[in-house]
Amino acid sequence: MTVSIAATTDVTSAMHAVGIAARAAAQVLARTGTDAKNRALLAAAAAIRSDAAIILKANATDMAQATARGTTGAMIDRLKLDAARVEAMAKGLEEIAALPDPVGSVAAEWTRPNGLNFKRVRTPLGVIGIIYESRPNVTADAGGLCLKSGNACILRGGSESFNSSRAILNCLRHGLVAAGLPEAAIQMVPVADRAAVGIMLGMHEFIDVIVPRGGKGLIARVQAESRIPVLAHLDGNCHVYVDGAADLAMARKIVMNAKLRRTGVCGAAETLLVDRACMATHLKPLVTDLLDAGCEVRGDAEVQQIDPRVKAAVEADWATEFLDAIIACRIVDGVDAAIEHIETHGSHHTESIVTADAATAERFMACIDSAILLHNASTQFADGGEFGFGAEIGIATGKLHARGPVGVEQLTTFKYVVHGDGQIRP
Repeated sequence: MTVSIAATTDVTSAMHAVGIAARAAAQVLARTGTDAKNRALLAAAAAIRSDAAIILKANATDMAQATARGTTGAMIDRLKLDAARVEAMAKGLEEIAALPDPVGSVAAEWTRPNGLNFKRVRTPLGVIGIIYESRPNVTADAGGLCLKSGNACILRGGSESFNSSRAILNCLRHGLVAAGLPEAAIQMVPVADRAAVGIMLGMHEFIDVIVPRGGKGLIARVQAESRIPVLAHLDGNCHVYVDGAADLAMARKIVMNAKLRRTGVCGAAETLLVDRACMATHLKPLVTDLLDAGCEVRGDAEVQQIDPRVKAAVEADWATEFLDAIIACRIVDGVDAAIEHIETHGSHHTESIVTADAATAERFMACIDSAILLHNASTQFADGGEFGFGAEIGIATGKLHARGPVGVEQLTTFKYVVHGDGQIRP
């Protein structure tokens, strides 16, 4: 079903037109086989490669506008596309195509004494509204994941990435057309007006789930205003705890990667906790590595004594997602103190422990209530692609429906299919 919105000036009418088209497309996708969805994904990947110059030109426009507005370096990093990141989007779509199709898979099956056969079968959520900021690659990831999981989607990217996202959307829609699927299966909010977000959050007759991906302000607004169930991606106040039994060389590599590989991603480490038991041997090398690499370190009193370049941490630093080359650092008295700090100040996103003691690692992972816990590995592995999901819509930090990287399986629900041979209930 095609709904023209080109001439629509009223925001509410424009949004409802998008919703009507998405609902119709979702009905088609729910019946679409794996082969057609994969053809669309592969054709979209090919279109991204062939349109790479167009995408990069659109991104250059967005980058110039963001720079003129004085956008922070971390946000610029999120916004920026280059040849490698464009290729990563194409590869991500190919990886999604290679994943098993969750739709129709049987999660459980059993037969009751009365002969009734029960199956719990995965089924699409329907229409997913995704609101995100800055990162234009989310357009490809979200569109591809929703398509593979049989869902239509309505994308509302940030105004700062509008041109980049439009160029990527054109490639996704090329893939849909090539596979004979409705273009309205993947749509973007057609207007930049901020009122569109408020309208979108009330479109419960058209949208089944809202997925916000961005800063605290966006998440808070969506959770406060939405009349639609929300699958929240909260801020990533991630921690690395270097235990007394940690190998120093390993700890140095992990801490540097966790903080500085990319400072603007949600899996970047924001706080470094060092066990007092290894303070004499481990603290100075760890802090010096960060400082020498240009990272600002904000430490407690003991950390400040290590290097005059360390700034004094304030209480707010322990709960801050810096998304920049800044890290807070504190000395703790063992794993239990590290656990207490993380549970007090963390955002339940991703935490890492560096230790050679398996029992300590097990205690850390059992006692911390975060979506992702790593042992002897960087927090920057908090990414759907690294989990083998092909891509992700976000890292869900809530408790219901999905947690951690949200991939194709997490974008489905289930229904019960029951087969009998004439049974009636006594």
